[in-house]
Amino acid sequence: MRSDCLRVLDLRLHGHHGVTDAEQADGGPYAVDVEVRLDLAPAGRSDDLADTLDYGEICQVVEQVNRGARFRLLEAFAERIAQSVLAMPGAQEVVVRVRKLSPPLPQAVACAEVEIVRGRVSQ
Repeated sequence: MRSDCLRVLDLRLHGHHGVTDAEQADGGPYAVDVEVRLDLAPAGRSDDLADTLDYGEICQVVEQVNRGARFRLLEAFAERIAQSVLAMPGAQEVVVRVRKLSPPLPQAVACAEVEIVRGRVSQ
């Protein structure tokens, strides 16, 4: 069965993540996408926010992770976001993309990005 998806795309943040001292001290721009797989049928029938995930809360979770820790790797930043979103009621699977918009590279690139997919562990 294909699951439904709620997406928050291109959430812009200023974060202090990276392996260089300058990235940790000065920070830089990041963009985050979060895709959450969950059953949206109850919300579709009821038209009630209580029957779905609030995308505003997803944004708050991402912002809290961003403010709450400094990560050396995009992978670690994305992992913490994924675990925090998966803890939300109803979330079955999450795809997180984290983009560093000004990576410290000698080449001209738009961004550096990681994507991870994590699912809730069945019990």
